Amino acid sequence: QVQLVESGGGLVQPGGSLRLSCAASRSIFSTSTMGWFRRAPGNQRTLVATISPFRRTSYADSVKGRFTISRDNTKNTIYLQMNSLKPEDTAIYYCWCSSNGGYWGQGTQVTVSS
Repeated sequence: QVQLVESGGGLVQPGGSLRLSCAASRSIFSTSTMGWFRRAPGNQRTLVATISPFRRTSYADSVKGRFTISRDNTKNTIYLQMNSLKPEDTAIYYCWCSSNGGYWGQGTQVTVSS
């Protein structure tokens, strides 16, 4: 069993920045593709970004150039640096681990509003 714990969400004004963190409970993290998904009110959960064990990254078109995913295998942690935030980025953000069919964190709320 892998536990994922997100942190770093909150309220930010449009154009602001936030950094999300996701700490995994096991070292299996280092061999797994990790990612961030989000679910806006009334919508389905959608992919934001992923990062492979070799640090190959992919992003949703809506966040390219604004968001950066990274990982620190020594800390079993991934990050999502979010810049130039827009109101449409408001959502619950979930951490995901690809191992054993997939694990999810509990989610952290990000609200972009003036």
